[in-house]
Amino acid sequence: MLLEFEHVTGIKKQRWKKQRENFCLQDISFSLEAGYIMGLAGENGAGKTTLIDYIMNPQQRYQGAIRIQGEDIRINHVNMRNKVGFVSEENHFLEDMTIGQNEAILGQLYDNWDGECFRNMLKKMGLTLGKMVGKLSRGERMKFQMAFAAAHHPVLYLLDEATAGMDPVFRIDFFKILQEIIATEEASVIMTSHIQEEIDRKMDFIGIMEQGSLIQFCEAGEKYADRA
Repeated sequence: MLLEFEHVTGIKKQRWKKQRENFCLQDISFSLEAGYIMGLAGENGAGKTTLIDYIMNPQQRYQGAIRIQGEDIRINHVNMRNKVGFVSEENHFLEDMTIGQNEAILGQLYDNWDGECFRNMLKKMGLTLGKMVGKLSRGERMKFQMAFAAAHHPVLYLLDEATAGMDPVFRIDFFKILQEIIATEEASVIMTSHIQEEIDRKMDFIGIMEQGSLIQFCEAGEKYADRA
């Protein structure tokens, strides 16, 4: 199994003087094999981005287990980061440097960095090495991040609203690229989206989040359509 969540429940802690409890996941369990796209649906604040953060953030405290290829991510989080490609508006790069300079500096952080793959993906995305990262539009930033993620050959892609702001025509090509990646790399994708057409037609599985809980997990087109 590529990804497993086993009864993952966040450990709550008090915040500052307001004594408000922080938002946590509640008893999340599901598994995802290689070769599939899983969509996370739900209203704003339902827990979609929080679920991704539990994988990416080593400071998250929770009960239960999150495993990638059978390994608990808390055992060796640095090694886990090599296995995950993250695409999000919250992802940070060197804004005052070019795409090529970002590659030269940040690509060294990954064991399996593949410069040729990066440049090929940039070409597919319609980007060049000389473009300043800080001047990229939101859609271009997502394309750049996808190329960057693919270049270290992860087994799991976490895409947080990655297609928002993309040209609708390119969005079709984007999903074709995703399908090529997961077919050749034996990877899988977890993707949050507010675009109904993506949820209905582009996902293999749908997880529906509500108030930090995964209230439904099913194959796309099965039960989710009844809730739309």
